[in-house]
Amino acid sequence: MIEQAGLRARKKVRTRDTIADAAIALFLLYGFDGVPVSDIAAAAEVSKPTLFRYFATKEDLVLHRFADHNGEAARVVRDREPDVAPTAALHQHFQAGLDRFDPVTGLNDHPDVVAFHRLVFGTPSLAGRLTQYMLDDETALAAALGDGIGARLQAAQVIALQRVLARANWQKIADGRSAQDVHPEALADANLAFTALRAASSAANFRG
Repeated sequence: MIEQAGLRARKKVRTRDTIADAAIALFLLYGFDGVPVSDIAAAAEVSKPTLFRYFATKEDLVLHRFADHNGEAARVVRDREPDVAPTAALHQHFQAGLDRFDPVTGLNDHPDVVAFHRLVFGTPSLAGRLTQYMLDDETALAAALGDGIGARLQAAQVIALQRVLARANWQKIADGRSAQDVHPEALADANLAFTALRAASSAANFRG
């Protein structure tokens, strides 16, 4: 029974990945708005109802890669060591992402990743859906930081900071630079941004 359940779970993962890969390949070729869902289902060799069981919307076919990171900032705060401040833990986590060229930091020059980000940022419906993911992240992070307006403001600042840094990194790479070349600047920008955030938080706590 356990082995059968494991096989079913792996089959579901393979089907999900097959659908998503087919969708992104078609979107990169013809644009998001130029590909009907029926064509994606046909390419993945599944029915439309099956496709929508795995992905509730057309946008989710692309943005599930971001959804996999949903709640990540909140988890970093919850899992940090007791003597590490939330902003310091988030800074360390973002810096670690830069060091391993994690696509979510914008610092990845693989052609497929650059094209994927261009698709997302250049498609209004995808950009709008991505904003909703970020708002969800903000809500989860605020809950992890504590109660009150202070936690909500700090969460909004962190999520905005990470978005601006990632977009800046991607733009430099989209302009033709390598991730290795951009890496020192990305680290410096992240240090500057998180240092400013910590200073602002400390000042607000002092005034409070």
